[in-house]
Amino acid sequence: MNHLKSLNFTTVPKGAVSPVIVRRGKLVTRLEEQKALALDPNYVPTIKRWKKSDDGTKQLVDLQRRIRPWWRIDAAGGIVLTVRYGFKTIEFEKGKAGIAVPSKEKLIGVIDTLIAAVKAGELDAILEQQGIARGVPKARKAA
Repeated sequence: MNHLKSLNFTTVPKGAVSPVIVRRGKLVTRLEEQKALALDPNYVPTIKRWKKSDDGTKQLVDLQRRIRPWWRIDAAGGIVLTVRYGFKTIEFEKGKAGIAVPSKEKLIGVIDTLIAAVKAGELDAILEQQGIARGVPKARKAA
């Protein structure tokens, strides 16, 4: 017991993470997935999930998650990139949600620019509006 008396005890602070940082992290993760998909069209991210087997035991399995490209080829042969947060497309300006990319080779550079902009906080106001538009779910009461 003498060893414990020599230590100085304190409370453990909560890990308060800013919602802005969480939003930035989610968007950067999705943009990096789009970059990987642009580099390799066969890219499929995997996630780990617990699944019940036939005998009733739980096993950790790798599942493939489907990912759709955020870009389309327009009539002129150029590429239009849209950025999505949640289920909505982000509008950078009023009525303008697409980013014109001249060729597929330049798509990686545009995605890198977007990642840098998100990390620098340039899209925080837009992400905040996306969060407000979605609304906050109400807590359920215990039955």
